[in-house]
Amino acid sequence: MPTKEDISEKEKCLDLFLKIGLDERTAKNTIANNKVTTNLTAVIHEAAVTDGCTRTVGNLIYTVATKYPGNALPHRPTLLEYVVSSKVKTTAQLDAALSFLANTGSENLDVNKFEEACGVGVEVSTEDIKKAVNEVFEENKASIIELRYRTNVGELLGHVRKRLPWADAKAVKQLADAKLYELLGDKTEADNEKPSKKKKEKPAKVEDKAAPIATPEKPPEEDLNPFLIFPSPEENLKVHTEVPFSDGTILRCCNTKALLDKHLKATGGKVLTRFPPEPNGYLHIGHAKAMFIDFGLAKDRDGGCYLRYDDTNPEAEKKEYIDHIEEIVQWMGWKPFKITYTSDYFQELYDLAVELIRRGCAYVDHQTPEEIKEYREKKLNSPWRDRPISESLNLFEDMRRGLVEEGKATLRMKQDMQSDNYNMYDLIAYRIKFTPHPHAGDKWCIYPSYDYAHCIVDSLENVTHSLCTLEFETRRASYYWLLHALGIYQPYVWEYSRLNISNTVMSKRKLNRLVTEKWVDGWDDPRLMTLAGLRRRGMTSTAINSFVRGIGITRSDGTLISVSRLEYHVREELNKTAPRTMVVLHPLKVVITNLEANSTIEVDAKKWPDAQADDSSAFYKIPFSNVLYIERTDFRMKDSKDYYGLAPGKSAILRYAFPIKCTEVILADDNETILEIRAEYDPSKKTKPKGVLHWVAQPAHEVDPLKVEVRLFDRLFLSENPAELDNWLGDLNPHSKEVIPNAFGLPSLRDAKVGDSFQFERLGYFVVDQDSTPEKLVFNRTVTLKDSYSKGGK
Repeated sequence: MPTKEDISEKEKCLDLFLKIGLDERTAKNTIANNKVTTNLTAVIHEAAVTDGCTRTVGNLIYTVATKYPGNALPHRPTLLEYVVSSKVKTTAQLDAALSFLANTGSENLDVNKFEEACGVGVEVSTEDIKKAVNEVFEENKASIIELRYRTNVGELLGHVRKRLPWADAKAVKQLADAKLYELLGDKTEADNEKPSKKKKEKPAKVEDKAAPIATPEKPPEEDLNPFLIFPSPEENLKVHTEVPFSDGTILRCCNTKALLDKHLKATGGKVLTRFPPEPNGYLHIGHAKAMFIDFGLAKDRDGGCYLRYDDTNPEAEKKEYIDHIEEIVQWMGWKPFKITYTSDYFQELYDLAVELIRRGCAYVDHQTPEEIKEYREKKLNSPWRDRPISESLNLFEDMRRGLVEEGKATLRMKQDMQSDNYNMYDLIAYRIKFTPHPHAGDKWCIYPSYDYAHCIVDSLENVTHSLCTLEFETRRASYYWLLHALGIYQPYVWEYSRLNISNTVMSKRKLNRLVTEKWVDGWDDPRLMTLAGLRRRGMTSTAINSFVRGIGITRSDGTLISVSRLEYHVREELNKTAPRTMVVLHPLKVVITNLEANSTIEVDAKKWPDAQADDSSAFYKIPFSNVLYIERTDFRMKDSKDYYGLAPGKSAILRYAFPIKCTEVILADDNETILEIRAEYDPSKKTKPKGVLHWVAQPAHEVDPLKVEVRLFDRLFLSENPAELDNWLGDLNPHSKEVIPNAFGLPSLRDAKVGDSFQFERLGYFVVDQDSTPEKLVFNRTVTLKDSYSKGGK
């Protein structure tokens, strides 16, 4: 138990945290985490704000304490000076500053570059914002008028942020909303109608191998409302499930009319669901399916979905995971009806546990974990099962007051030890843990189990549909037994199949090993199926949701979905949204001998395949000079009929530019390595070669093209289903990541920002990675242009 000195020190920290403007809940959560408390206390003293500061400055200081890069600690006082003096005054500026310092490390800080990187001294006026908003709306006016209030406002705001990265986000949103209303006026009935159904999409190719992979040619579920299978709240009088007991009796679980009427009065008949992740890890694509079902059903029925953190284990929760979950839920396009924690209901849960004992449905047990396991295997009752109710009540009170040692007692539900369902073997309801809770503090030293808490909190929150994956199906009996025993409202429970993707693993334990043992580069490694990893790889939330919707809400478990189906949805979206450009991964120098050395010709290139000639915004300029670079793989010393690249004496056309003909090859001393090739271009474009090559030229005489780093990602595992292998780590693909440090890109890429997506012509879709610096851009390959994996390629 904590000493008086510990309590006194915590009170001092709490007072200090409140002085800098943290709200009380955040402050209390912080002091429950020793590491964050130590960091924040040090940062507050370092910033010399122990007497307090504004809430805005305080929140930025909190971010410095929790996110500051460990490799740049010598520069932390400098950053804090900028924060306290309000030179760095927004989260966007602070994020940019942290990124800059992470790249700088412990090296000398270039103050001028630092200030430029994080917008110090840049003032964005309301007029500036108005101008940018007007420009963006004017550029997209035709689309806005066509789509009206179905316009993706977030995309428009993104265009404004690119122009004014340091503008106040709230002001941008307010002015954009005002502009939208100015342009469209009041909403009409048509604006409130649901959009018409889209045509069926062409299905992705899938692998046809031993593992059962879902390959519906025309997924019918994509034409249907997947939520039609769920009953309305008013129908929740029907029997949910039947629980057979070993004595031959059957419990038929359903609500009484009085309970349902009380529930409907509290909810107004609205659908309420919940998305209940444990805050002990990063969300993966399986959670995307859960979110689609939980939030999607609520949205479809004009209801609400709770984001509820299952924080019954005080030792497992981390604020890092809580922040990540909230961010990812928002990124996936979902808005919680309310954010709650199981710990919000600790008092109610305790009171109901006392009531359960009073009803003769729970007892205090003193068996060790090993004894409990042995008795369950033998289907034997605990020797403490039939102790007097009054004795269990007194002992449970002693447990609550901390008078019983940890591990010496548990509260167990009196279910059915002879049942055929092991989830009815007197499950544990409460354990003793002398560990402060991140949210509840030191009030409790007994904590409820998941099996006890989740169904009760569903009932307390008036959840109408409790939706979960099929592995919880055997827990349905325990779920309804407990709610029936307490005589409280029973939600409708329905289980669906897990989302299993080929060539990856998604169990939390396996993902944790990959990260902690450094087989991958963190939770957001683009090779992982974590949502953070998929986002970093350049996959969009809309493409992921489209993929999940296409899979459908089924109960057929064990089906392995080919990852190529996800990639199909990503390609479909990026094909419409990613502008085209050119990058050469492995440059081979080409000297154009019939073009003067100091001469540069500008050619027009299309951002989009269907670009109209009269639309100047759909084109960009490319410099064509006498020194350019093509892919090494686009040149051979020996020509053949089925080869359309460049070879000695052969011609090929440079995309958007001119035909060129190889006239000479310069070899190294080994007489094999090609150093450069000489070629002549055809300014008249009369020659019509079949081969088309992508290329990048020197933008000016003796000036190298833009140098970029490109990362090519492939399947993380060689097998379709590595999770079923004993040595699953041995199945890791040694070529899942290839880094090309010195690729060449067109000059137009120089202003690309983190998160911007492009199609590199002939190569695939790529996104700007967060590792990019002002000096060098880094691109991640999202997907290839076509799926060649099932044909034996990469």
